[in-house]
Amino acid sequence: MEVAPVFEEFDPGSDCDCPGCIHRRRVMAHTLPVSLGGHPAAHGARRALVVAAAAGAVLGGGQALPAVAAPDAGQRAGLPPGAEPTGDPRGDPDPDTPQGGRSGLHGAPGASGTPGPTAAAPRPITRAAILARAGTWVAAKVPYSMSKYWSDGYRQDCSGFVSMAWNLGGNEWTGSLAKYGVRITKAELQPGDMLLFHNPANPEKGSHVTIFGGWVNKDGTKYIAYEQTRPHARKQATPYAYWSNGNRYVAYRYKGVTSAAPGASRPGTGTSYPGAASFGPGVYNKYVTQLGKALVRRGGARFYASGPGPRWSEADRRATQAFQRAQGWRGKDADGLPGPATWSYLMTGKGRDIPAADGSGSGSGSGSDSASGSQGRAPAYPGSGVFRPGRSSPSIELLGKQLVKKGYGKHYARGPGPQWTESDRRNVEAFQRAQGWRGKAADGYPGPETWRRLFA
Repeated sequence: MEVAPVFEEFDPGSDCDCPGCIHRRRVMAHTLPVSLGGHPAAHGARRALVVAAAAGAVLGGGQALPAVAAPDAGQRAGLPPGAEPTGDPRGDPDPDTPQGGRSGLHGAPGASGTPGPTAAAPRPITRAAILARAGTWVAAKVPYSMSKYWSDGYRQDCSGFVSMAWNLGGNEWTGSLAKYGVRITKAELQPGDMLLFHNPANPEKGSHVTIFGGWVNKDGTKYIAYEQTRPHARKQATPYAYWSNGNRYVAYRYKGVTSAAPGASRPGTGTSYPGAASFGPGVYNKYVTQLGKALVRRGGARFYASGPGPRWSEADRRATQAFQRAQGWRGKDADGLPGPATWSYLMTGKGRDIPAADGSGSGSGSGSDSASGSQGRAPAYPGSGVFRPGRSSPSIELLGKQLVKKGYGKHYARGPGPQWTESDRRNVEAFQRAQGWRGKAADGYPGPETWRRLFA
């Protein structure tokens, strides 16, 4: 029997009993569905290896067909034949984030109907608010979906996420988001801006967009990215501009972005609150240095072994928390991350300084001062019983002179002297109120903390 050329089509008869045809018929039986006569054990398990075995079978006199090439890297990764794996080689692949098109905000949960048209006008919003909105999805771990809508009406894909963070009137996509922004350079990026990759060749599946949350390092090679990707919304340090296709991302600033909230500026200086994204783990910027220096001025030097500097550290958090607690704030108001109020107090010199010993800053008048407060350079506290109507003591005169020295002596018509008077009480009350204390904490009777602060 003559052997067929290796590249020539060969269709032997069904009754041929040469070794190659016998093997071929066995292989075909394993590749057919059971309903068409295939072997039951092979149903649903047709693999390239079987096909390669058939192609490599010996025909006629024993000449073999060329071996089938091994699957390329794209096929091993589950990609279409010929496709190359993309993404970061360290394990963060190109996001599989197909997106929906433009649509209005979806109705309330359970409501029916088609989302309405989008709104074109940018809505004013601060940078802090943009990151706060993005953070709500991150905290809730909103699942990725190009067809579902979250309870706020925004589509749960990458472009819906940015539409939500920017508080747009509808759901945009990567092909329309740019019209809501102004193109900027890398050097101009600030928290709340957008990094957009719109791929015209494959716009729905080959594009992506993130919210810039601030630089991680001074070299500008990593930043905090807020994004909606599989399996859910996340916030993480990301190579600039992204794991893959980094040179194709373009920076945009939202047209509706406004300055910090009213009241966050320092009168006469223009020093405004830079936003929550300027502080926290992984952040590196000038505002962290500015914060640290202000905290040192307000009694926080003991928290810093070195610095302060531009990289956020645990020392910054602890010093900030100590300052917040010194104001009497607790819970989320004393989490060690400066908000507009903390920043304003530090920049304007308002409120109370950080106590010499951490935890002694909740001071007040005689009813609330902590006896455990550090006395620092203050003379020994003589006890609350000294400062009462009708009492006379050198400590009362010492107190009065210190009040005058600190600028709280306006209620003295004469003196001060060793006799406790209503003028002493009113001057002490003025000093206590200047610390931000109220109620019983500012009753005009000095306790240990009032005494310590007055002489500090």
